[in-house]
Amino acid sequence: MERPAWAPRSIDISVPSVARIYDYYLGGSHNFEVDREAARKAMEFMPGLPKIMQANRAFMRRAVRFALDEGITQFVDIGSGIPTFGNVHEVAQSADSGARVLYVDHDPVAVAHSQAVLAGNDDTDVLAADLRKPREILESPRLRRLIDLNRPVALLLVAILHFVEDADDPYGAVAELRDALAPGSLLVLTHASYEGIPLPPERSEGAVDVYKDIRNPLIMRSREEITRFFEGYEMVEPGVVPPPLWRPQTAPEDEDPYAFSGFAGVGRTA
Repeated sequence: MERPAWAPRSIDISVPSVARIYDYYLGGSHNFEVDREAARKAMEFMPGLPKIMQANRAFMRRAVRFALDEGITQFVDIGSGIPTFGNVHEVAQSADSGARVLYVDHDPVAVAHSQAVLAGNDDTDVLAADLRKPREILESPRLRRLIDLNRPVALLLVAILHFVEDADDPYGAVAELRDALAPGSLLVLTHASYEGIPLPPERSEGAVDVYKDIRNPLIMRSREEITRFFEGYEMVEPGVVPPPLWRPQTAPEDEDPYAFSGFAGVGRTA
């Protein structure tokens, strides 16, 4: 297999990557045949997967604009993936040229691309780190250079927590990040769930099994379990809802039924 110039030498391009599969669903070009194959296999069970990803991204953009309206100009996006069109820094910096964005991902491809895309933009940076080790993120010089933790921050955990198994204590990681944030900070979160998927559960499970097969298990949680991530936050209206129902700018009834899969929400620290 030919290794394209953008693929870091250190990565095994014969193994699918969650970040590159997501990139494929969003219509990006930074993915390999092995990623496309896994994506197509998952779509045999759940053809609306790209719609789910697009609804996640649309929610993220609305939440970033909401944060800016609240006067927040610092963003930490953990599990940021491969930067595609309409990413956090583009949305934030087009509204406020001084907005600062730190992307965090543990996928080497996502990190390498982010470095290429962000070259020359001093108000952004990318950190190779893992959500499961919040201390490493919080104590990183890259974070300290860009982000003032004494001022409100928007922390984005979009479509990432469903890749963290209960054994790795996702609730503990989210609480540790929360405790480092100044009052008035926001948690912006989306999470996969069987609730809202317009298919019988056994069909959805087929797609979930594809992720298990590539050793990136997808952990489907209930609305109640997802709401628990917001402990210690005050929910912003309308609470934890399917992505198209969070402060929509277009009529939700025009959305694809798949867009209502999973949940999204924003919480504010007191």
